[in-house]
Amino acid sequence: MSGKQRTKNKTKRYPSDLSDGAWKYLKPLFPTPCKRGRPQVVSRRKIVNGIFYILKTGCQWAALPSDYPCYKTVFHYYRFWQKNGLWKRIHDILRARVRQKAGRHKHATAGCLDSQSVKTTGIGGDERGYDAGKKVKGRKRHLLVDTMGLMIAMVITSASVQDRDGAHILLKQLTGVAKKLRLIWVDGGYRGKLVEWVSQVFKFSLQVVLRSDDTKGFVLLPRRWVVERTFAWLSHNRRLSKDYERSTSSSEAMIHLGMIHIMLRRLSK
Repeated sequence: MSGKQRTKNKTKRYPSDLSDGAWKYLKPLFPTPCKRGRPQVVSRRKIVNGIFYILKTGCQWAALPSDYPCYKTVFHYYRFWQKNGLWKRIHDILRARVRQKAGRHKHATAGCLDSQSVKTTGIGGDERGYDAGKKVKGRKRHLLVDTMGLMIAMVITSASVQDRDGAHILLKQLTGVAKKLRLIWVDGGYRGKLVEWVSQVFKFSLQVVLRSDDTKGFVLLPRRWVVERTFAWLSHNRRLSKDYERSTSSSEAMIHLGMIHIMLRRLSK
């Protein structure tokens, strides 16, 4: 076989593909293939790379390049792992490892909470509405991040849901990953009964960071910029520039994948 033929037959690599170092961290987190039934013949690494290609480029599943496995196979595993909660479990494990690599405890003691309204597409789906403040018709992402910008918890609602109501839903769903949490910074949209409710129900408190009325132009507010930076990280993935998903559970899975990709790059450096 000539050199040109070998080059032609070699699988093309894309910028979204995982490096060998990143795959070393991710591979052990997948469950062992079941010994019953038909054996799995498609490489898991190629499947995961195909999913990350969709996330990074924002293309349709059917437009997945032929360098990856059949798009139906890639989508099947994406949905299967989403439904059994694998993406969230992997995300939580990697967040703990990134924090420990940075010399932090795996559980955060402080965080920042905010929301982001994003447009949805014309396809059908659940949980969509109109955010009158941002003039956006779609869904709202409520994110709680630690001081490193890593996501602790998330909930997706209709864009018409107020920030305080979305925060109420998110905080009620907190699990053991927030057991050491003592302080959360928020903006003025979370003032009122929510602050009182949090102080009565949880061990942590909400601290409102307000912009001075005398300030003009852009001002970097203490602590609140951390969660805004996380939203910016996620927006680097075209699949997350809008909400293209039919269900909020798929929207959450895509955000988990976005954070997984970020953390794998940090761990593999």
